[in-house]
Amino acid sequence: MFFSKKLQKFKNLKHCFFSRKNGFSKDNYESLNCGLGSSDKRESVLKNLEYVSNKIGCKKESLITLNQKHTSEVICFNSDVDVKNKLTADALVSTVKNVGIGILTADCASILFYDPKNKIIGCSHAGWKGAMDGIVKNTVKKFKELNSKSEDLIAIVGPCINKKNYKVRDDFFKKFINQDKKNEIFFEKISNENYVFDLRGYINKEILNQNIKNIENIEKDTFSDVEFFYSYRRSRLNREKDYGRCISVILMT
Repeated sequence: MFFSKKLQKFKNLKHCFFSRKNGFSKDNYESLNCGLGSSDKRESVLKNLEYVSNKIGCKKESLITLNQKHTSEVICFNSDVDVKNKLTADALVSTVKNVGIGILTADCASILFYDPKNKIIGCSHAGWKGAMDGIVKNTVKKFKELNSKSEDLIAIVGPCINKKNYKVRDDFFKKFINQDKKNEIFFEKISNENYVFDLRGYINKEILNQNIKNIENIEKDTFSDVEFFYSYRRSRLNREKDYGRCISVILMT
């Protein structure tokens, strides 16, 4: 379990970047796998989600996650009637109290947002595709539609794959360079056609581009820290058929 120092200051907030520890799943999924989309036993994942809801302080049916598709889609909960589980999107913004909103990750970054002035919370799933397609921009846009100002927002970037372990090929590099030549700073060439990519750095740039200055990073590498995190890339390297997902949750009381 990892926490933001910035968010811990607010008595009306509960949050956590959960690790893979203290759950009920077995084998490759050991142990707090919260991904219902994985091939893990459904009853184990549901027990894990119940553990998370107890820790975060909400009813199990009030722990909401998304059907994440690496898009730039954002959903907003403005009242209790809006609250539904497993809607298809990659970010959630909410003004509803006592509802935990969560993001599932296994190398991508979860980003938790808070506007203490207007009492609005948010969370985003930021892999390379979502980040490149504007998930951060669209999340902040949704906050602004609820009268937030960028300068009032706090953004916390959770654990994700470290640059040294994020090897990509030339075609991947070109996608980012074609979008903006300045993106070159997030890549380092390691061989003729291979680079390493700084996902965390790119996400931070995207947040700063939205005029958010109040940023914190939970500097943990999901790829190398086997004990604490699931990793899509590590599981592929190990030729495992599937992988678990960690959850990051924020709730307002």
